[in-house]
Amino acid sequence: MSALLPVIEGAVPESEALWRLARVWGLTLGRGLGSLLREPSPDDLSRWAREVLYILDVKVIHEGALPTEAPIWVANHLSWLDPLVLLSLRPAQVLAKAEVGDYPLIGSLARRHGLRFVRRESLASRSVALRGLMSAMDVRESLLLFPEGTTTRGSRLAPLYRGGICAAFRKGVPLLPVRLASPDPWYPWVGDAALLPHLKTLAQVGSTRVFLRPGPVLNPGDFPDEGAWLDAIRHSLGDMN
Repeated sequence: MSALLPVIEGAVPESEALWRLARVWGLTLGRGLGSLLREPSPDDLSRWAREVLYILDVKVIHEGALPTEAPIWVANHLSWLDPLVLLSLRPAQVLAKAEVGDYPLIGSLARRHGLRFVRRESLASRSVALRGLMSAMDVRESLLLFPEGTTTRGSRLAPLYRGGICAAFRKGVPLLPVRLASPDPWYPWVGDAALLPHLKTLAQVGSTRVFLRPGPVLNPGDFPDEGAWLDAIRHSLGDMN
């Protein structure tokens, strides 16, 4: 391969990898321009997520049926692809770190489609985000939360930001814990890794597998207090064996 893309053992031909990248960027640009011409619908991001995963040949493998009665899905966090994996299954509002708004093309698409952004280091930003989440919970809007607030390689769960999941307990809103895992070492996107090199790697590999294991729906009324509620969520996200 040339210097355009790094050498990866077992990679697809460079022409195919570059074609994948071009299709992802073309699709994203097209979605972004389309959203300027008409009001975005709740399904737009879901369709975009499914198409990006298809182009990159990211295979989502279900380990159990997905219950439909929980408005809130709570997942562990391995990669920037995690929201796409879950949004491909149903439309939802996503609480994302503020840096997502700066991603090339993806950031503008996310802002246009109403993603909620939060600066985790800012108490004021977290307060604003929490009020928005609580308003969405009041009308049982579908929400997707990554309470770790950062990505890991999945060997252990990072400390959880409690605001959103404790608000769900207080408002009596059930949630579904979803455990994500991948046997492919290139799937996690952690530390100071940049988005574009990671995207190039995904375009080069033949395919990527993501295992999705839903836990039981957790109903606040079944728990005596927030501590027991948080323990159940940690257990579900960290180890459901």
